[in-house]
Amino acid sequence: MSTPVLKLVAQRIAMGILLLLAVSVLIFAGTQILPGDVAQSILGQSATPQALENLRRDMGLNDPAYIRYLHWLGGILTGDLGTALSSGQDIASSLKGRLWNTLFLAFWAAIVSIPLAIGLGLLAVRYRNGFVDKLISGLGLASTSLPEFFTGYLLIYFVAVRLQWFPSVSTVYEGMPLGERLSAIALPVTVLTLVVLAHMMRMTRAAILNVMQSAYVETAELKGLSPLQIITRHAFPNAIAPIVNVVMLNLAFLVVGVVVVEVIFVYPGMGQYLVDHVAKRDVPVVQACGLIFAAVYVSLNIIADIVAIVSNPRLRHPK
Repeated sequence: MSTPVLKLVAQRIAMGILLLLAVSVLIFAGTQILPGDVAQSILGQSATPQALENLRRDMGLNDPAYIRYLHWLGGILTGDLGTALSSGQDIASSLKGRLWNTLFLAFWAAIVSIPLAIGLGLLAVRYRNGFVDKLISGLGLASTSLPEFFTGYLLIYFVAVRLQWFPSVSTVYEGMPLGERLSAIALPVTVLTLVVLAHMMRMTRAAILNVMQSAYVETAELKGLSPLQIITRHAFPNAIAPIVNVVMLNLAFLVVGVVVVEVIFVYPGMGQYLVDHVAKRDVPVVQACGLIFAAVYVSLNIIADIVAIVSNPRLRHPK
């Protein structure tokens, strides 16, 4: 890669690190201004003032906010996410399996949705402004207009309860055979696919149609190439950058936006873990989950920016 490309990549990475640092400050500040007393929620309403004061001192709650933030950030950088207040368990150990479950769910949703969205986008371009194009766009808009919880409950009722094709509760465990695990996550994967499919498909269609206005595409048409050859060989490769951007944004949603889906299907992922501990006002768990979700989102956006930079021929081959 040329020096300008390396410079831009380094800038994107540095900006991502600074953004993640700023997000960590917002997460910490947001959890600190929440109403209520952490010590009171742990010991209960019957706790004595002395017991509350002792617990606050042991937890460092009497220290200034910036001292507590630096302690928390230092622990994060060394891999120590803290201890859950409600259970006393190490957060990193508890999140390890749940993060893997969330990534597993997002991975299979991406495996299904990305090729399907790109394929439908190419098909819509091939038959643009025709019946097929309008049908694909209409079905895509209908699927993305329905809230996740509504789609999830519809699938549970018709597919799981009435037809009994897949389980309504997505229970997975360590050592579970792959076939059984895929059957368990079939419904949440379907919901996530329907949520992100239309956006990726429409952006793929728009990016390719934008490239189709280029002069070299007109030259390919004059050479007698078929519409499918023009789309797949000339238009699609030059529309990779915007398509990768929208794919990465939707991948970030698949990881970060699974909270509702995991709750509906009682899936043991990070979203379910976060919701359970929000109800208990377990601040260290909320902070850790929020920072992990933010790190995933920022990282995928950095990857999208880097791919867009590297795939730009004007930057790779400057005059």
